[in-house]
Amino acid sequence: MVRKELFKSLIALSQAELPFERIEREIELPVQPELIITVPGVRRAGKSSLLMLAVNKLLTSGIKRERILWVNFDDERLDGMSTEELDEVLQAYREMYPEIELKDVYMFFDEIQNIDGWDLFVLRVFKSYCQHIYVTGSNAKLLSSEISTALRGWTLDYEMLPLSYQEFCRFKGIDVLSYLESDKAKRYAAMEEYIHGGGFPKVVLASEKSMKLRLLQGYFNTMLFRDLAERHEIKNIEALRYFLKRVMHNLTKTTSINAIVNDMRSNGVSVSKDDLYNWADWAVEAYLFVRYPKYSRSLVKENQSLRKYYVIDTGMRQAVLMPQSEDKGKLLENIVALELFRRRGADRKMFYWQDGRECDFVVQREEHVEELIQVTWDIEDEDTRKREIDGIKEAAKGTKCDKLTIVTREQKETIEEDGFNIEVVGIEEWLTREE
Repeated sequence: MVRKELFKSLIALSQAELPFERIEREIELPVQPELIITVPGVRRAGKSSLLMLAVNKLLTSGIKRERILWVNFDDERLDGMSTEELDEVLQAYREMYPEIELKDVYMFFDEIQNIDGWDLFVLRVFKSYCQHIYVTGSNAKLLSSEISTALRGWTLDYEMLPLSYQEFCRFKGIDVLSYLESDKAKRYAAMEEYIHGGGFPKVVLASEKSMKLRLLQGYFNTMLFRDLAERHEIKNIEALRYFLKRVMHNLTKTTSINAIVNDMRSNGVSVSKDDLYNWADWAVEAYLFVRYPKYSRSLVKENQSLRKYYVIDTGMRQAVLMPQSEDKGKLLENIVALELFRRRGADRKMFYWQDGRECDFVVQREEHVEELIQVTWDIEDEDTRKREIDGIKEAAKGTKCDKLTIVTREQKETIEEDGFNIEVVGIEEWLTREE
């Protein structure tokens, strides 16, 4: 009974806020879906805002606010809630609006993944009562490829990540297409901020640097405690924190879990190899990291290879590690890694190349490698230039790929060498190209 009254309050409060004030994103949700819409993604990336934009579209189309049922389950008053209690959401709404049939309601369940068995509840509601259901969650388990057996085939997912560069400029009010010198200068400054500060929406809109740092550190701590420690019952919080920071520090390099285990043990920290492998998997599930394996035609070798880990937001890494050295080249590579992750689809996979020499990214579509990408701040230094060119040429020979790209901060040229054409392009042009 207490829960039901709370749900009535939550539904009424959300309806009173309508329409929501939100900035448009590149992703747009369907308003007449034929499947359950799931929006997985990292915390604070704008999953709720994406649902709010869908609500606004519904209101514009003539749907009355009374037909919007919105519940945010990321509320401490709902901690410990059981699957059986979820039915009280429907009971609360029916008592509020007995004249509205559930089939005419649009249901938005925000951060529902914290409740075990939520999927069975959602599927039952979808099959029996309402076919307008939207679900968000800070966990990759909501992806259709990872979702529970019960929901498989019943969902359509729209993954939410921090702002892309074009979205970042939209939030800043900057025209990415303008040729005016004044706008070019604004874009240059915006790119510097994007590379070093990342793309969490609230952080981007914050005006003070101290506020940005506090927000980013808070996001990390929330993921550490709620998405990892509490969810997976990890007791050794400081060991977990140290591990995550070690992975962050290792940006652009392959990460050896065994090496980190040995290092932690030598410092008197009691952890097992299995612990760290689990922590790494769970951190990826929570969208703290994305990771890429080594390219190999052998699936066994691919699975056995060391992974490269990239942080979901460059600003978060800077706020957590407070690095004293200049990491701009690493941050630039992280920006490209995240953009490739954003662009991937069901038919596209990402790897790195390492066979004597290295190439940062191998982009495979279906069975064929469609592009090789190196990332470096610039290629003015002769040793750097040679290393990047030799690495991408070796990968081209090994993959039979002829689309070769070197992404830099702003250099642009075409390199012809040993029968290979290599395009050198600035990061802004690369990020704003039509695919």
